[in-house]
Amino acid sequence: MTTMTAPAPVSTPAATASTARPAASGARVVASDKLMLGVAILAAVGGAALAGIGFSGSYSALRDLGFRHGFGDFSYAFPVGVDAGIVALLAMDLHLIRKGAPAPWLRLLAHGFTCATIYFNAASAGPLLANPTGTGMHAVIPIMFVAVVEAGRRLVIRITRIEAGHGRDGVPLHRWLLAPWPSFRMYRRMRLNGIASYDQAVELERERLVYRVMLEREHGGDWHKAPSDQRLPLTMERFGLSVDEALALPMEAEEAARLRAERTAAFEAEVSARAEARAAELEIARLRTAGRVEAAGFEVGAETATAKAHAHARTVAAVREAEAAERLDQAGAVMAAATAEQEAAEARQRAAETDRVAAETEQSAAETRRRAAETDREAAAVERARAEDDEAAEQARLRTAETAKRAAEAEEAAAEARRRAAEADRDAADAARAEADLRHAAETARRGAAEARARVAEAELRAVEAEDTAKLTPAARATRRVARMILADGAGNPEAVTLQTIAEALDVSLATASQRRADAADLIADGYRPAALTA
Repeated sequence: MTTMTAPAPVSTPAATASTARPAASGARVVASDKLMLGVAILAAVGGAALAGIGFSGSYSALRDLGFRHGFGDFSYAFPVGVDAGIVALLAMDLHLIRKGAPAPWLRLLAHGFTCATIYFNAASAGPLLANPTGTGMHAVIPIMFVAVVEAGRRLVIRITRIEAGHGRDGVPLHRWLLAPWPSFRMYRRMRLNGIASYDQAVELERERLVYRVMLEREHGGDWHKAPSDQRLPLTMERFGLSVDEALALPMEAEEAARLRAERTAAFEAEVSARAEARAAELEIARLRTAGRVEAAGFEVGAETATAKAHAHARTVAAVREAEAAERLDQAGAVMAAATAEQEAAEARQRAAETDRVAAETEQSAAETRRRAAETDREAAAVERARAEDDEAAEQARLRTAETAKRAAEAEEAAAEARRRAAEADRDAADAARAEADLRHAAETARRGAAEARARVAEAELRAVEAEDTAKLTPAARATRRVARMILADGAGNPEAVTLQTIAEALDVSLATASQRRADAADLIADGYRPAALTA
C-alpha cells in the first residue's frame, strides 16, 4: 500500500526576492537602530568626558586667576560658583519649561555667566591681545563645557515638546532666510491664534492657497467675485480657522438661529398653556362660589318660610280668640256659657286647623330642607365633577406639554438627520471629485511612465549599441548603465537612485553598487549624456 504525499512547494526567484526584500528592510531598520543607539552612547560618553575636561580646565584657570586677583582661599570655591551657576540656571530654566511656566531671564543670566567664564579663562593667559594663542587655548576649554551643557538643554526641550504633543514649535530658520515676510506672517498667525505646530500652520496655509486658486478658477481669476459664504475661509484666515471650519460657520449660525426660534416657540406655548390653566382655575373657583351661594340661599329661604308659617298661625289664633270674646260680651250672660262652649269648640277646631296648617308648614319646611340637602348633594356632585375636570385638565396639560416636548425632540432629530444628510451629500461630492482627480492623475502618470519607459528603453538600446561599437569592458558598461539610471530616474542626482536599486539591476553587492554609482557620478560630471536621453 502506497502513501501519497503532496508535492513540495517550488520557490521561484521572484518569490524568493519578494520575501527577501522585507527581511532585508527589517534588517536595515534594526541595523540603523543599533547604529543610532551606538551614536547616542558615544555622544553621551563623549559629552560627559568633554564636560569633565572643560570643567577641570576651567576650574584650574579660574582658581589661578582668583589667586592673582587677591581672592585668597575663596579662589577654590570661585570656579565652582561660576561653572555650577551655569548648570543650575539652565536646569531651573528646563524645569520651569517642563512645568509650563518658562522664565527667559534665567537663560539670559546663564548666557551671561557663560560669557563671563569664557572671558575669565581667556584672561587667565594674560592680556587678551598680548598672547592670542594662549587666550584661544584657555577659551576653548569653557566653550567645550558650555557647548555640552547647551546641547543637553536642547535635547531636554525637544523631548519635553514631543511629550506635550507640540512637535516642532516655531517657524524654522531656513524658512526665515528664504521667505522672511511670509514667515513673519505665519509666525504672527501662530502666536495670535495659538497654533502650536508648524506643520499644522503649513497645512492650513496650503488648504487656503488651494481653495483660493479654486475660487479664482471658478470666478474668472478674481476670488473677490465669489459669494460671501464662499469667501469665508479667506476672510477668517486671520482667526486661524481651516477651510472646512470656515465653510461650516453659516450652517452653524442657521442651526443656532433655528434652535433659538424653537426655544422661543416652546416658551410661548408654555406661557399660553399656563395662562389657559390659570383662566380655567379661576372659572372653576367662580362656579364653586356660585354653587355655595345658591345652596345657602335655598337653606335660608326654607328657614324663613318655616318662621313665617308659625307666626301666621299664632296671629290667626289670637285674632279669632279676640273675636269670640267680643261676641260673648254682646250676647249676654245667658248665652255666655253655650256660646263660650261653642266658641271654645270652634276655637279648638280652629286651633286644630292651625295645628294642621302648622304641620303642613312644618312638612313644607322639611320638604324645603330635603330639597336643600339634595341641592347640597348636587353641589357636592358638581364639586366632584369639577375636581375630576381639574384633574383631566391637568392631565391634558401634561399630555400637551409632553406632546410639545416630543415634537421638539422629533424636530431636532429631523434637523440632525437633514444636517447629516447634507454632510453625507457634501462628502460624497468631495469623494467623487477626488476620485475623478485621482483617475486623471493616474492616467497622466501612466502615460508619462509609458513614455519614460519607452525613452529609457530606446536610450538603453542605443547606449548598448554604442558600447558594443566602442568595445567597452563590463565595468565600464555597468558604470554607463548606472549613469543612464541616474539621468533617467534621479534627474542627475546620484543620491536619488538607491544602492539597493543599482545592486538589483546589476546583480552585484552593495559595495560594488556604491563604487558603480560613484564612477557614474564622475562620468556625468565629465559631461556624459546619452543621445536618446538628450533628444
